[in-house]
Amino acid sequence: MLISFVRFHIKVFLLLSLLFIFNKIFSQCNGRYETEIFSTVSVQTINYSDVYTDTEHEMDVYIPDGDAVTDRPLIVFCHGGSFMNGDKLDSDCVDFCESFAKRGYVTASVNYRQVANDFISQGIFVANQQEQYKQVMKAVADAKAAIRYFRKDFLNGNTFGIDGNTVYIGGASAGAVLALHLAFLDDVSDLPTSPFNIQDVVNDLGGLEGDAGNNGYSSSVNGVISIAGGINDVNWIDASDDPLVSVQGDADDVVSYNCAPGLGFPTVVTLCGSGEMHPQANLVGIPNDVLVYPGEAHTWFPGGSSNPKFVQALDFIANFLFPILPCNNTSVFEMNGNGSKLNRVVDVLGRPSKIKANTPLYFIYENGVVEKKMIIE
Repeated sequence: MLISFVRFHIKVFLLLSLLFIFNKIFSQCNGRYETEIFSTVSVQTINYSDVYTDTEHEMDVYIPDGDAVTDRPLIVFCHGGSFMNGDKLDSDCVDFCESFAKRGYVTASVNYRQVANDFISQGIFVANQQEQYKQVMKAVADAKAAIRYFRKDFLNGNTFGIDGNTVYIGGASAGAVLALHLAFLDDVSDLPTSPFNIQDVVNDLGGLEGDAGNNGYSSSVNGVISIAGGINDVNWIDASDDPLVSVQGDADDVVSYNCAPGLGFPTVVTLCGSGEMHPQANLVGIPNDVLVYPGEAHTWFPGGSSNPKFVQALDFIANFLFPILPCNNTSVFEMNGNGSKLNRVVDVLGRPSKIKANTPLYFIYENGVVEKKMIIE
């Protein structure tokens, strides 16, 4: 009876401690980034490449009106369209960027190179996996150039008022495929050499950094947002990678929730969706979360905020990103373990985690004491 009483009070103490921690953490960002706190945003269209001057290298930058903050996180968002169509003005892109800008972010809806808009070119693309890899990597190169554009601006006046050290890449459908490959493909040597030598294809495009310019600046990101996207090889997701959040229907017939040829065509390269990416992310220990829509295919997001599921997805993504923002990464509350043996370590979402650098973690001791720590390297 006494043991049960003690255990109950330890659990209550742990719960209250965690609630106190989260209340303290959530006050650090001054009410920003969780919900829409700005009523309007301004949009500016910019060519982000210093090599190409066409509309495929334009982006729309969304900034909250009346906001004086100059160290805002940036989200670069890429449209869908199977790398054959789509545009930065698609409804889901506009609604995503507006919503997150109203939460206090700076956002950018980015165009990128696509297959020529004719029957022959698109037929060759769908039938030829070498062309598919080439087109995806061109798009990745463009998105990297857009990220470098912001970093160059950040170091030369910071016109957009961003934190150049807090950049997220995201997208829907093909845009999410782009984002995932940008974030998780770390080396040309990871690409296949058979039946096509894709390494040579990428090297001809200027390597993983590509040929779209703004050289000399970093294209690294701090996390990935995938809406109905997938990756060619889940093994590219490793312990050194950044957080992943995704939303997908488990009946998706364009980008499989598990692993299958893209578009449902046997000639298209395999893409592995949320059902395979998150087990891999859990295996290697990177922060991740997924929102699954049972029975949903690939049609719930293109209409943007006109679909309640899309609105729910935006809130889910915002709630995932919020605890890992720099304004929450300071050690705002710390307790002493009093020599008690460590019971477990969890991340900001309460999931078991390995001890790793530059990540806020909670150390939970057997006596119920909780410490928030972040090891800086």
